[in-house]
Amino acid sequence: MKTLNFWGLFFLLLIMATGTGAKETGEKLVYKLNIKQDISKATWRQTRQAFDAADSLGADIFLIHMNTYGGTVLDADSIRTKILHSKIPVFVFIDNNAASAGALISIACDSIYMRPESSIGAATVVNPTGEAMPDKYQSYMRSTMRATAEAHGKDTIITATDTIIKWRRDPKIAEAMVDPSVFIPGLIDSGKVLTFTPTEAIENGFCEGTAENIEEVMKNAGIEKYTLVEYEPTTIERIIGFLVSPLVSGLLIMAIIGGIYFEMQSPGIGFALGVAVVAAILYFAPLYLEGLAANWEILVFIIGIILVIVEIFVFPGFGVAGISGIVLIFGGLVLSLINNVNFDFEGVEMSAVAVAVTTVVLGVFGGFVGSLLLGKKLFTAESGAFANLSLQSIQDVKEGFVCIENGMLELKGKTGVAQTVLRPSGKVLIENEIYDAVALTGYIEKGDKVLVTKVEATQLYVEKV
Repeated sequence: MKTLNFWGLFFLLLIMATGTGAKETGEKLVYKLNIKQDISKATWRQTRQAFDAADSLGADIFLIHMNTYGGTVLDADSIRTKILHSKIPVFVFIDNNAASAGALISIACDSIYMRPESSIGAATVVNPTGEAMPDKYQSYMRSTMRATAEAHGKDTIITATDTIIKWRRDPKIAEAMVDPSVFIPGLIDSGKVLTFTPTEAIENGFCEGTAENIEEVMKNAGIEKYTLVEYEPTTIERIIGFLVSPLVSGLLIMAIIGGIYFEMQSPGIGFALGVAVVAAILYFAPLYLEGLAANWEILVFIIGIILVIVEIFVFPGFGVAGISGIVLIFGGLVLSLINNVNFDFEGVEMSAVAVAVTTVVLGVFGGFVGSLLLGKKLFTAESGAFANLSLQSIQDVKEGFVCIENGMLELKGKTGVAQTVLRPSGKVLIENEIYDAVALTGYIEKGDKVLVTKVEATQLYVEKV
């Protein structure tokens, strides 16, 4: 019992000493996140990382340094929900703009500070061309803005004559930032979307004060001593940002096409296929994380590859499977670069489509041309770096080397029946044996009688009789 009292007293004194030291220093840990770009999947991902880091460091304040014209509503909604549920007080310093999705995020914060020439509002949902989206999008944004304002609760003001209950941030004002039909006497006329200057925002409870920089924000918040820790994107974030650039995407497409081309020139599974697979992963994975490449778009690309392989190895010639495969490959690559939602392309700007198509076309073309040139450079007998890996000796027919069985040479002039459609390649039946054959002119339907007119390099060439 005496021991217990001793240790209890010890820990009590330790806690008191620690608390007294903290009060004497009065130093706060402020964790800062920059949002100075369009709101996107990357912004939401970085916000999660920043909040996790702030929690692990035991930050006292989470500060957002904002300058944005907006971005995707869904990602902005995820960020504002994270802010509303944060146990750490969240401040925002609007350095210049907090428009659209930026206004939603700002209103979610506990305290808003603005540079004197900045603005907040204009939260109507628009497409990339600036045109207002249909009302179903506006309705969602209106309710989200109202709910965000309401989340800050109400203040009770007691006067000599009355008790007034007032919203800290008026939901109707928040809605007026989205809906031009909202009319607030003395504040906004019907037909206009609300945007506040700092003075107007302060007067209406949407700003705690003005500041020129972070130091003034902290001073206005009554925080004199603080340590500022700034979020730095991780190495993975930097790699993702690098890989999603159009130039790198084009180079990865070249590697995909080139790898597949080289692999088809040699039997078995080798290094070239590995290059193509790695390039495909590096192409699609960052786009998937950025919210550009959806599961079905990646699946379209994979199905296209399968169809091309089937066309080459199962159905000789080039028909429906091959053409469909090329279309799907091209479509999968292009769609993964476009910010569409499933099959809804309403908010997609034509310039973005043009950039995506150009990137894929140049990548595919460069892949084919590069493969041809690289093949000559690497495997030629004279100067190729990998010349020893390829067969360089020539077996001349004049020296008695024949690449086919003598029995096949005897098939010239004989007739048979087409076992499959020849378009132009297929299979024929001659003297109860099936051979690969190529139609010299046009297509030959299954069951048509054929004549072998030429035999070259283990290949029969036939004509319809």
